[in-house]
Amino acid sequence: MHTVVIGGGIIGLTTAYQLAKEGESVTLVDARATGLGAAEVNAGWVVPADSLPLPGPGAVVSAMKWMTKRDSPLYIKPSIKPSFLTFMLGMFRASNAKDQRAGFAAHLALMGDSISAFDDYRADGIDFELKHNGLLMAFHDDAHMHLHLGYADLTGQYGIAPIKMLGDDVRVHEPLLKDGVRGGLFFPKELHLDPRAFGASLHAKLVEMGVEIVENAPIDKVQRAGDRIVSVSSGSRTFPADNFLLAAGAWTGPVSKLFGADLPIRPGKGYSVEMSPYGLKGATNLYDAKVAVTPFEDRLRLAGTMEFGGLDENINRVRVDAILRAPLTYLRDWEPPAAADVRPQAGMRPVAPDGLPVMGRLPRLANAYVAGGHGMYGVTLAPATARAMSTLIREGVLDPVLLPFSPARFRGGR
Repeated sequence: MHTVVIGGGIIGLTTAYQLAKEGESVTLVDARATGLGAAEVNAGWVVPADSLPLPGPGAVVSAMKWMTKRDSPLYIKPSIKPSFLTFMLGMFRASNAKDQRAGFAAHLALMGDSISAFDDYRADGIDFELKHNGLLMAFHDDAHMHLHLGYADLTGQYGIAPIKMLGDDVRVHEPLLKDGVRGGLFFPKELHLDPRAFGASLHAKLVEMGVEIVENAPIDKVQRAGDRIVSVSSGSRTFPADNFLLAAGAWTGPVSKLFGADLPIRPGKGYSVEMSPYGLKGATNLYDAKVAVTPFEDRLRLAGTMEFGGLDENINRVRVDAILRAPLTYLRDWEPPAAADVRPQAGMRPVAPDGLPVMGRLPRLANAYVAGGHGMYGVTLAPATARAMSTLIREGVLDPVLLPFSPARFRGGR
């Protein structure tokens, strides 16, 4: 059996790897080079315990307030397009405690013990920096910390409940935190990795395994016979297969139309910027500022913001400057680097209106599937997504953990 995977981000690469490992013949087709965009510039966190869906209580009210601030953590560019209005209505409906809790539980059930998969990748010769240093959430606002403690019963079921640190206890754990940080939650089992190295090494591993990788080939046509896809095309080149997986990241929504679907997956732009090492012990979430800080061996990466606009990766320096300023109230002796000394990057996260991935069989098709909409958690959810989708594609068996993520929950996915 032969599968064409459309998309070379983290989800496409890991699923192609899983399929090939299990004996499937695979062609991976990407609209540009693999491993770019959100796959390259994200924080590199593997954090099941921090995988709350984006919509939650107060999210819409906060977004409306932030729309007047050019440097806010979340920005939504207004539009009167029906697709945008429908997306925002879906996000509004999902912005409640019950749905956010259910979504978080679905993420945790999907992942199970998949955090160990990254050690398995390294054991299989995929070479990338991987650190088992845990995740620290640092808080100025007690209410934000108590919100997360309200999910400790869920994380506790998977052995990843946090250690609560108040006052100076958090500075004993991380001496670089300022006195103004009121407390923190430490998750000792979380990981972080270098996403750029991970994507590049996965690409090399796939080539070694015999996977055909075709880059700079945006899919522009889908050939169908009854309820089956026969082939997909990019320009004059055609790719026939037995099965097809759409995993095109932020481009999944537009490409899904070629398959007769119209999935409401929109781009949510995020930024990252790197600088010299700073000395943090591990990955740190500057929670109130919505900025992720990741210490690699040779550099420090700051990542943040969620910007709903178009499919572009243009850099907004105002938003980048806000990310660089965020550590000032958290970290001792922080001096934001000069603009000329850093090279910010942007990537488009694929986001569904309820903040959950969209995974399963595409509507009215027997041999076409989708795995998209992973938002900020592409790296975290990638191994579990790859395993579940590989089983579905190869064996036709739908793992029950995929049910909350079905495309059928949207009108375009029915």
